[in-house]
Order: sequence, then structure tokens, then C-alpha cells
Amino acid sequence: MPTPNPEALNFLQTRRSRPAKTLSMPFPDRSEIEQLLTTAARTPDHGKLEPWRFVVIEKAAMPRIAEIAEARGKALDLDDEQVKKGRGQFDLGHLAVAVVEVHKPSEKVPELEQTYSAGAVCLALLNAALAAGWGANWLSGWVSHDRAFMTNALGLESHERIAGFIHIATETTAPPERPRPDVGAMTSWVNE
Repeated sequence: MPTPNPEALNFLQTRRSRPAKTLSMPFPDRSEIEQLLTTAARTPDHGKLEPWRFVVIEKAAMPRIAEIAEARGKALDLDDEQVKKGRGQFDLGHLAVAVVEVHKPSEKVPELEQTYSAGAVCLALLNAALAAGWGANWLSGWVSHDRAFMTNALGLESHERIAGFIHIATETTAPPERPRPDVGAMTSWVNE
């Protein structure tokens, strides 16, 4: 018979991301972030490749990265709203962790499985931050897919890409519950 962990199960059943724009000071210090990263690094990793790494974006770096996002959005001829949105998460950000997917050559582990692992790290970091009492949100957007932004803002190499930005700080407003998927409608059972 399994041994349940009701507190962990309740956390997972009730967890809710906090909108990044509602996060404020204070934010975790380096030792607290290191604990969260250590927790996230326990993510399933087929082949033990560690196909991801972390770039911690501290408050002092946010304006520089916001400027790069704006310049890149204009160079791409994006509309003003897209530019504003790409820049906005850094204008409002206090601390964020860029989870960087790092493709590693492997005959055993296809790139797609490495992508899955990087996505799992994003969720693990998000949940670790929430479980530690912080507000947290996983953001992406066009900035996380634009090669020039990745290179100019974070120094990523050609075999790396952004899986997500996990913003972590203090929650100022509890978000309302939102509609959840109808699991029964999206589940099929195979029994023979």
C-alpha cells in the first residue's frame, strides 16, 4: 500500500501561478535561489544528460535586458503592443531565472526528450518557488524564441534556447481561480 503525502498532494491540486505583473519586493536572495535551483534540478532527465542550465537575471540586469528586447522587437518590425509585451516582463521584473535548454548530442536521448526535460525543469522551479512561499510565474513570448535576443541578452550559444523565464518575488495579490480542464473529456482508457 502506498504511503500518501496529503500536504504535497494538496499543494499540487491547489497550486496557482501568480501573474508576474503582481510580483513585488522582496525577492529571494542568492542562497534561497540556489535552494530552488537545486530542487528544480531533480527533474527527470533521461540519460542523465542535464540538457538545461540556469541564468539568474537579477534586478540590476532587468533594464539592460528590457532595452535589448525593445530594440530587437523594433528590428523585427513587431507592432507596438508586441514590443511592449516583450520588454514588459523585464521592466516589471525583480528576479527571473531563464531556464536554458541545452541540446546535447546523444544516440540514446532524442532532442525532443531533452526539450521535455527542460520544460519539466521550468515547472519544477515554478512549483518549488510557490512551495517556498514566493509568488512565481513562467513566461515565454517572442523574446524566448528569437535567436538574436537569446544571444544579445543572455549570451546563449547556437545549441541553446530559452525554455522559459520563471519570475520569482513576493505575491501582492492572490489570483482568482480559473477554469480547469475537463479531465474526463480528454482522457481515454485502454483496458485490453
